[in-house]
Amino acid sequence: MTESLEPATVPRALGGESALRAALYMTLAVSLFPFLNASVKYLGRHYPMPEIFWARYVGHVICCLILFAPGRGLAIFATRHPGTHLWRSLLLFGASSFYFLGLLTVDLPTASAIAFVGPIIVTALSVPMLGEKVGPRRWSAVVVGFAGALLIIRPGTDVMQWGAVLVLLDALCYAFYQVLSRRVGMRDTAATSVTLAGLGGLAMASLLLPFWPLVLPRSAFDWLIFASTGLIGMLGHYFVLKAVQWGSASFCAPIGYGELVGSTLLGYLIFAEFPDLWTWVGAAVIIASGLYIAYREHKLEQRRARLLS
Repeated sequence: MTESLEPATVPRALGGESALRAALYMTLAVSLFPFLNASVKYLGRHYPMPEIFWARYVGHVICCLILFAPGRGLAIFATRHPGTHLWRSLLLFGASSFYFLGLLTVDLPTASAIAFVGPIIVTALSVPMLGEKVGPRRWSAVVVGFAGALLIIRPGTDVMQWGAVLVLLDALCYAFYQVLSRRVGMRDTAATSVTLAGLGGLAMASLLLPFWPLVLPRSAFDWLIFASTGLIGMLGHYFVLKAVQWGSASFCAPIGYGELVGSTLLGYLIFAEFPDLWTWVGAAVIIASGLYIAYREHKLEQRRARLLS
């Protein structure tokens, strides 16, 4: 999953312009997310999902406090946009819930491919929510991208999996999360944004936890996997936020598609899963549409830069 913040006017204190740093941060994020998803899929076979959510977010918050609080103190909680961060937390928790529940029935590569619809949905949402102008060619790419998702889900057929629909809902929630992130990405640091998102997720996971039985980890390995979900999830989202503070969305988005490689590899090695032909075709259509949208955004950025120079 990738962020689509607008870094062109990010204050120097929050980032800058460095393609190398943006590529490094995005590559780190893309390398981490398949491990998070594989960990949750493994745990979901043996433990209640609310328990996994709670462990993921409590680990997230603890890691934020360890990494950021010593240098920033209470400043990591300071924001002038608490309402926006609350909505971001709700949407991120919803996205994670849909995605992780979908992983119970959908293989890792298929879930990753469907989730790539997220940046395409952001393009559609940018018109009503951000007042941005999207031309007919980018609208065509949006429609084609959704067609790619339908090739994977194949509604109305015997191979349709409801888990894939849940992953599509994840992409929708995450797209709204991205749009709201644009509103605060130029005002709050990545440390503040990722910490507040974790706190919101922990609060919601804590509300759900009492309604499911608690199952203690069965082995030291399972304890390790539970502990790793918070660290991996927090670092992954933090690196994405940092990436788009140093590079444009059109530059970072194509790097995010590398997640499919890691998901396919882990899915095959851990779960003996390998996507079918139609999943690969749908993934190719979605990625091609996303790359075209990224290309169009890059060209528009160049045009705006020429007008301002």
